[in-house]
Amino acid sequence: MTRTRKLPQSFFERGTLTVARALIGMHLVHDDGHALRAGRIVETEAYLGPRDLAAHSSRGRTRRTEVMFGPPGHAYVYFIYGFWNCLNVVTGRAGVPHAVLLRALEPLGDLEESTWGPGLLCRALRIDRTLNGADLRGDRLWLECPRRRTPAPRIARATRIGVDYAGEWARRPWRFLDRDSPFVSTAPASGRRRARAVTQRLGIPAAVGK
Repeated sequence: MTRTRKLPQSFFERGTLTVARALIGMHLVHDDGHALRAGRIVETEAYLGPRDLAAHSSRGRTRRTEVMFGPPGHAYVYFIYGFWNCLNVVTGRAGVPHAVLLRALEPLGDLEESTWGPGLLCRALRIDRTLNGADLRGDRLWLECPRRRTPAPRIARATRIGVDYAGEWARRPWRFLDRDSPFVSTAPASGRRRARAVTQRLGIPAAVGK
């Protein structure tokens, strides 16, 4: 029997900042029944509502945020600007609306679409609101440990992006990123082009699976 590499439930039950950091280097995989798409997580943001004014749950328990109040290890997918879907990982304990936004992925396998930004990564992996509430240990959308041994990422911290309206909460260093990855959302485009050229030249395959 093949040993599963899906992250255990206990992974998501920890503190949200701990989970946000630990997700760096993990793989996000989506099997839509037609194709398997995956990326290595290189950037995350933690949201600790309801006190955190940058969190959707700061507005209370609504139909939109209901998933955030549920058990950890589920997907909170929301729609913004009439165009983009964004994926969050619900963390902590049930009843406490904390979540981690996935901000950027390093493409794996044949994935050629842009993945450096929360909306872009969802578009590349075909993630939309039909996956809102999905168990992230299931068979459609899941998180797993890398199948190859790789060096532990060097992780940096920074303030979150696009939350200036949240006052003092906008200054919290709750964004985590792989400081060596050219696929971080704020990295120069030239570095991404070089990295993708190397990957294509070497023919590096995807390292994911059930």
